[in-house]
Amino acid sequence: MTSHDANTEGTSMRIGILGTGSMATALGGAWVRAGHQVLVGGRNAEAAATTAARIGSAGGSLAEAAAWGEAVLMAVPVDIAPGLARELAPVLAGRTVLDCTVPMASGPDGPVLTTAGGMDSVAARIAAAAPDAAVAKVFGICHESIWTLPRPVFEGAPLAVPFCAGNPAAEALTEELITSMGCSPLPCGGLSRAGLLEAAAVLAIGMWWSGGEARHCLPSPALAPGAVDDEP
Repeated sequence: MTSHDANTEGTSMRIGILGTGSMATALGGAWVRAGHQVLVGGRNAEAAATTAARIGSAGGSLAEAAAWGEAVLMAVPVDIAPGLARELAPVLAGRTVLDCTVPMASGPDGPVLTTAGGMDSVAARIAAAAPDAAVAKVFGICHESIWTLPRPVFEGAPLAVPFCAGNPAAEALTEELITSMGCSPLPCGGLSRAGLLEAAAVLAIGMWWSGGEARHCLPSPALAPGAVDDEP
C-alpha cells in the first residue's frame, strides 16, 4: 500500500481546517494524501488560498471550513482557539473538533505549560465554548515535520497517535482518521485527561530542545528482564 492509497479501505472524510500555519499545512497535506477532502479556512483569504494550493485542497473562510464536513481541525494559536470555537459554535454543532494546540510558553528552564493542567486544558475550553460539538485532543505531540512523511513508520512500527475524545462518536472518527493516515490510534481516555496529553507534549518538546529523545525514557515494563504481566 502506498501513501496515496492509504485510505482505499476506509471512507473519505470531509475535513475543515481552521488556520493556515504549519500544522494546518502539514496535517492538511497528510489528509489529502490519504484521500480525504480538505477545505482550509482562514480570516485572511489570501493566506487560506496559499495554504490550500500548497497541499492541493480548496480554500475558504473560517465559517466555510467549519461547515465543510464531519471533522474540523482547530489549528490556531492557543489564546485564540476557545474564542473561535465560541464564535463558530452554531456551525460546529454535531461535528468533531480536532484540537492539536499545545499550550506552551518559554520559561527559564525550558518550555512551560500555560494551562493549570489536570482537568483544565485547551480542549476542555473549546468543548465548553462549543458545547454541541464533540472534541478530541489529538496530533499535538509530534512536530509538524512528522506529518509531512508519506507513512510515519519508526523502527518498523507505524507511528502511534495518542488522543483523548469527548464521546464514543468522536473517538470512532478520530481512530478512523488516524488509521487512514497509516498510523496507529492510541486512546488515552476521555476529554478530562486532555490536560495530561497537553502536558506530555510540553515535556517532550523540552526534552527535544535540550537534545534528548523522549522515546528513550518510555520503554514498556514488559521489556524488563523477568517482567511479568501484572495488573497495575
